[in-house]
Amino acid sequence: MSGVKDPFEILADEITLIRRQIDQLQRTSLDRKEAEKLNAVVAQGLDRMAKVGPALQSRIEQSLATAALDLRQHTVYAATEGAKEAIREAQMESLKAAKDLRRAAGEARREAWRWFGGFWVWLASVGAAGALLGALAMFWLQGHADARAFGNYPRVYCTAAGGQIATNSDGHRFCGIWIDQPPQAGN
Repeated sequence: MSGVKDPFEILADEITLIRRQIDQLQRTSLDRKEAEKLNAVVAQGLDRMAKVGPALQSRIEQSLATAALDLRQHTVYAATEGAKEAIREAQMESLKAAKDLRRAAGEARREAWRWFGGFWVWLASVGAAGALLGALAMFWLQGHADARAFGNYPRVYCTAAGGQIATNSDGHRFCGIWIDQPPQAGN
């Protein structure tokens, strides 16, 4: 332990010192100087004892505060460790449940494949996908075919496409399609 004395030890030392001095006084007769010296020692001892009380109280309060802090730290540590362990267990259970569900989904997929005819389902799916792609290709090509027909026969398709047949200053006719319509005369 360190060289600092505990308030209880100081109090015990002071009481022991006073006892020795009282024993010495009882064995010897005192003169005036010795009585004054004894009085000073007793007064000094009483002063020290008066100081020991608050020091003792301060020491007890410090000990209680330290104990409370230790208790809080240990409680937080225990709670943290308990939460970590609970999370680990929950994660392990979740992983196990996910594995079981993945296995059950695989079995259900295989059973559905057998139940619905397997090859015929696959063939019908491929046929439906092919028909959809064919329809999309037809609509895309149809637009290009219409544009080609318009270019070959502009007189036939001009008004149907929203254009007007006009004549230029040379006397040649052309199909004019307005991007921004001019205002109508009646409006």
